[in-house]
Amino acid sequence: MLGEKHSLLDDFPEFSEVIKKLMADSPQFSEKNKRYNELDKEIRVLELNNAPIDDEAMHQLKHDRAVLKDELFEALQSAN
Repeated sequence: MLGEKHSLLDDFPEFSEVIKKLMADSPQFSEKNKRYNELDKEIRVLELNNAPIDDEAMHQLKHDRAVLKDELFEALQSAN
């Protein structure tokens, strides 16, 4: 869905305590989460403004977001 927010807390509410702990204890997790949220926001803004970039660039942004989300999810599972 266009403009849908995909923060870790929105997508993985069952990991809310783990997310908070990793955000406090792991600078690497915190930085990846920050970058993930920045990409997510950029994609939402572009989608809501009729994506004033080419399809390949949008695909790359979404790919980068998915890669980060996978890495963050692996960290959540490992810390749980």
